[in-house]
Amino acid sequence: MTLLIVILAVVFLILTIMVISKTQTLLKGVKDKSESEVEDTITDGANNMNAIGLFVFWILSVIGVVWSFEYAKKDFLISFGDLPTASSVHGKETDYWFWFGMAVITVAFLVVNSVLFYFPLKYRYKKDRKAYFYPHNNTLEIVWTLIPALVMAGLVFTGLKVWNSVMSDAPKDAEVIEIMGKQFGWQVRYGGVDNEKLGNYSYKLINDAEGNEFGIDFTDENSFDDFTSNTEMHIPKGKPVLLKIRARDVLHSVFIPHMRVKMDAVPGMPTKFWFVADKSTADMRAELGNPDFKYEIACTEVCGRSHFAMKLTLIVDEPAEYEKWKKEQKSLLASKPEFMEKVPANLQGKAMKYIMPAAPASTDSTTAATGGAATSASLR
Repeated sequence: MTLLIVILAVVFLILTIMVISKTQTLLKGVKDKSESEVEDTITDGANNMNAIGLFVFWILSVIGVVWSFEYAKKDFLISFGDLPTASSVHGKETDYWFWFGMAVITVAFLVVNSVLFYFPLKYRYKKDRKAYFYPHNNTLEIVWTLIPALVMAGLVFTGLKVWNSVMSDAPKDAEVIEIMGKQFGWQVRYGGVDNEKLGNYSYKLINDAEGNEFGIDFTDENSFDDFTSNTEMHIPKGKPVLLKIRARDVLHSVFIPHMRVKMDAVPGMPTKFWFVADKSTADMRAELGNPDFKYEIACTEVCGRSHFAMKLTLIVDEPAEYEKWKKEQKSLLASKPEFMEKVPANLQGKAMKYIMPAAPASTDSTTAATGGAATSASLR
């Protein structure tokens, strides 16, 4: 690749010197000769050389572009973790229309530039050629305006259709997860097992020292079973997932490349994105033959000195595994019982069940009696 660049640079330099030399010759001719004599110095041979040189340059350029694409194709895949296809339902549609658009643009580029480089060869100067002036043609104007307009409108509206589908309201059965960006990490909050609805929050309640990084409002009973994570995010395979996105300090951007998910996290302006993952982490590991593969959530908005390290592991579980994992998580109230002080007195009874889960019922009266005696003894 480096050798090709060097060769092209040398060719460009030689052509530049030739153009400068030819220009100086023409300028000298203008000074020393009459207009008719200057015209005679422009030989058909020189024009042939320029026209053929331009067309050869175009052919070599096309060959170079095709070769460089084929040469670098493997790196395109590596940049996406050796992933040939998207791991979400909408991602496959996004990829299809992306490559469809690239194909249309590439064809248009090749046709237009081929004509552009062919015309200097076809209509190069010849001493006996007469110019044909063709000032206007309404039909041609309509054709070359209407066709590109229709093609571009088609591309825009197909893209808009996909965009509207992912930005529409999520299905009612969607798993609602909140992800919050802050310098320099991601925080994730779930609605808990008993209550899928996330509790309220307020930026005024954010207190890192106390452990309330989300600013969760514990006067809202929906927050009692919320649990959080700052090391990984779990989502179920095959079920709609609605990400409620926000930022705590500066502009961030949630980017899940394998899912084709990208949405800015803006301070003071919550955003959202919903999608359906159709490949679990185990599926991807089997597909790629890589037992260490992990989905990743990254930040794609430069947010400060440690922006590069703002990453979070995403784990896509089978539905049963996901539900099992959720049941194993402790609510924030259970992890930090001191937050009970923030719960209104009339709601503390409801909140207590997330701190002190009910003991399993005993089926053996003797065991129950023994356990009760032991408990009494321990209390004494």
